[in-house]
Amino acid sequence: MSKSTAKPFSESKLLHADRRSNTEHGAVRKPLHVSATYAYPTAQALVDTFQGKQSGYVYSRQGNPTGAALEAQINMLEDSHSTCCFTTGMAAISGMMIALLRHGDHIICSQFLFGNTNSFMGTLSQLGVEVSFVDATDPQQVASAIRSDTRMVFVETIANPATQVAALAEIGQLCAQHAILYVVDSTMTTPVLLQSKNIGASLVIHSLSKGIGGHGNALGGSISDTGLFDWSTYSNIYPAYQKGDPAKWGITQIRKKGLRDMGATLRAEDAHRIATGLETLSLRIKATCDNALALATWLEQQPQIKRVYYPGLASHAQHERAAEVFSGLYGGLLSFELDDTIDCLAFLDRLQMVILSSHLSDTRTLAIPVARTIFWEMGPERRASMGIDDNLIRLSLGLENTNDLIDDFRQALA
Repeated sequence: MSKSTAKPFSESKLLHADRRSNTEHGAVRKPLHVSATYAYPTAQALVDTFQGKQSGYVYSRQGNPTGAALEAQINMLEDSHSTCCFTTGMAAISGMMIALLRHGDHIICSQFLFGNTNSFMGTLSQLGVEVSFVDATDPQQVASAIRSDTRMVFVETIANPATQVAALAEIGQLCAQHAILYVVDSTMTTPVLLQSKNIGASLVIHSLSKGIGGHGNALGGSISDTGLFDWSTYSNIYPAYQKGDPAKWGITQIRKKGLRDMGATLRAEDAHRIATGLETLSLRIKATCDNALALATWLEQQPQIKRVYYPGLASHAQHERAAEVFSGLYGGLLSFELDDTIDCLAFLDRLQMVILSSHLSDTRTLAIPVARTIFWEMGPERRASMGIDDNLIRLSLGLENTNDLIDDFRQALA
């Protein structure tokens, strides 16, 4: 597979996207549209909208103008032709898989999946879809797992919490060679670090609640179709959606079967907040990456710390890969293991500036004891396979002054 040439997004174009799209009354941001339903001047216009012969909105469970404006902005970010927004990132993942997979299908997933995504894979298995977990940092493991009934490979760009970086480009090449759908969750990178089209992704997923929204005040998720996958070869497209341009078949089925039927539509209020947060995406991501690298470097030098996991460190197992694939930044997520003699919870309680919270990619730095919270349900054996130590602490870096952050950790370790 030749490397895709995704167009890098323009911060200036993105910033002015709303006011260039004929917003009502000259508003510089897309206004909130909170109506649940929409009226049409004639019965034929209503019928044509229902049948997709003309654009429009029929019921907000299937989308609304505020959400559509956000979808257009995400298309700009990912250089994709279509985006569908959901109420959360998990709704995007589960809706997409329910829409595109059938009983008897096989999918390949990274063994380092985020806890809730891993939980959904268990649900999917109960519905008759076979899931193979592999070490996605090793492309050979992915290649060895491919079968004739494999429909999809699903990976995260940077794993949460131990920051493993999947063999993103190599897996893209494998999927292209075998005509397999390649789904990439880029929540931890955002398009600032990586445009997933450049590593061959067919579909790109974001939890918009995280880096893209960026302020911890809205939930949302999205799926973008990069246009690299030939949907006319995908056996699971229903006849009703095999109409018109085949490039739109996949996103149409996701929108109809995953969004409409499951009722997971993004609220207009949340779409508006996310779109506003998106305007400062590049500034925020670059600042949090700088803080993460500085703190990771300092933590690695402390005798009370057993190990630091951050792709920007030369000691990271996939540092060279991250340097090659990402845009010179390494994300705002880092984790570290405290020495066994230190009480993990007592250490966290000594932090004065850092907030104890389960969220990621907020403007404030957040910390959580991973094994006893978000990965507790998995049990010790599964956590061990994911490299999650009992004393592992996950950090999501914010926008604080770097020296203030280091001082807070210094006093907590002391």
